[in-house]
Amino acid sequence: MVAREAFASGDGAVPLGTLARRAGVGIGTLYRHFPTREALVDAVYASELDAVTASASGLLERHPADVAMRRWLDRYAEFMTTKRGMLDALRSGWAAGTIATPDTRARITQVIDDFLSAGARQGLLRDDVLVDDVTAALVGVFLSTTALGQPDQVGRLLDLLMAGLRPESGRRARGATRSPREHRRGPDHAERPRTSRGLE
Repeated sequence: MVAREAFASGDGAVPLGTLARRAGVGIGTLYRHFPTREALVDAVYASELDAVTASASGLLERHPADVAMRRWLDRYAEFMTTKRGMLDALRSGWAAGTIATPDTRARITQVIDDFLSAGARQGLLRDDVLVDDVTAALVGVFLSTTALGQPDQVGRLLDLLMAGLRPESGRRARGATRSPREHRRGPDHAERPRTSRGLE
């Protein structure tokens, strides 16, 4: 999608007329579908969020859980790059109420929990990690690298995150008094991942 590519390149301020020309459509056609820049941003953001969350299941089908999760983190990094290019418009829309505040954190946390569940069953990922801690660490990776523009550093930090999630050599997945899901969510954690600011 032309708009997604523009946002991913950091060219979020490109005029809608220019986007229409790049897409090979008339400006009237663009405005019929997206009457405002906020409407276009909302559509791109929703589409990207759907795509990144939906990609997890296919990765788990094709790869061991740890490999699948690491590849998904790269896909999530692409999503974050696109999001940064439209962040001003998103924040403006959220504040004005013209763009609905998304349930991004809850959906991303659920995906991470799916990876952790599969990894614990396969003995490839630790079963004593709280899913909210992993989400918070992921938030930290992208907040700390926002202004640096160094994708190689993002990759290294994601590798460090994955290293911390893998069990020690020879360690078997445990399942003593609490299930892996209960270990990850903590004693007071509701079944549905909690939402909070940071991945909106």
